[in-house]
Amino acid sequence: MRVFSYQRAQSPAEAAAAALRVPGAKFIAGGTNLLDLMKLEIETPAHLIDVNGLGLDKIEATAQGGLRIGALVRNTDLAADLRVRRDFAVLSRALLAGASAQLRNKATTAGNLLQRTRCPYFYDTNLACNKRVAGSGCAAIGGYSRNHAVLGVSDACIATHPSDMAVAMHLLDATVETVRPDGSSRTIPIADFHKLPGNTPHIEHALQAGELITAVTLPKPAGGTHIYRKVRDRASYAFALISVAAIVQPDGSGKVALGGVAHKPWRMPAADASMPKGGKAVAEQLLAGAKTTADNAFKLTLVQRTLNAVLAEAKKG
Repeated sequence: MRVFSYQRAQSPAEAAAAALRVPGAKFIAGGTNLLDLMKLEIETPAHLIDVNGLGLDKIEATAQGGLRIGALVRNTDLAADLRVRRDFAVLSRALLAGASAQLRNKATTAGNLLQRTRCPYFYDTNLACNKRVAGSGCAAIGGYSRNHAVLGVSDACIATHPSDMAVAMHLLDATVETVRPDGSSRTIPIADFHKLPGNTPHIEHALQAGELITAVTLPKPAGGTHIYRKVRDRASYAFALISVAAIVQPDGSGKVALGGVAHKPWRMPAADASMPKGGKAVAEQLLAGAKTTADNAFKLTLVQRTLNAVLAEAKKG
């Protein structure tokens, strides 16, 4: 790990201003991803800005009937909140499907959204990776790609986004709240927050330089049956081969999102509209334009079978 300087920010605006002012600065809260990347010298921040003391650790009801979740709310606390369990159960289930209890105790809401891919080629600094070094190439393309993306891929990157929580947040149409270095705030619809790789896979989200996430807001609950099903190589502490998040209403309508298949959580309006027609119709919409390799083509069948299982579970109530 390389030498770095450190400060404790006193306000969100101060933290954002410092991140813009000091070249190579990074925010740190739980550190469950950043510290690992620093040890491997994949991330080499010159300056760390500790945001743990900013009071962004509350879950509050909104006037619209939703919830405002502070950026520093720990994953364990968010999953256990009675309002989340009752009204946004898909989020609680997605959180509990991720990592381990120890990591969930440290990991934050904002950090979960911003965690970086677990692509093994990204983690191996001896191999080319456009996410790690822009323009260096992608060793995953033509390499072993069983865990890689089948949707939204490009000639520059086939990595997947690792977060379970983010899949549920996309399904729930969350909004990300931020503060910028000049002290102004803005809101970003979750659908616009994560980026597909295109020619710039190193640009993973919509945040500007120095911009700090302060909260994530959920709209009024949608009701229905909430399901999160994660398919992985072992029963715990493993990233998704694929995952399905769904909210299904009594009449069969609803909405669905996928994880483990793209550079970001995957949703399609046409797939939501096809929910009453069954899993096959939904899968056809979600998987349109899929680009597979010999190693990961099984994901298409796995998505359809998991969707069928999720919709069957929803019918049972």
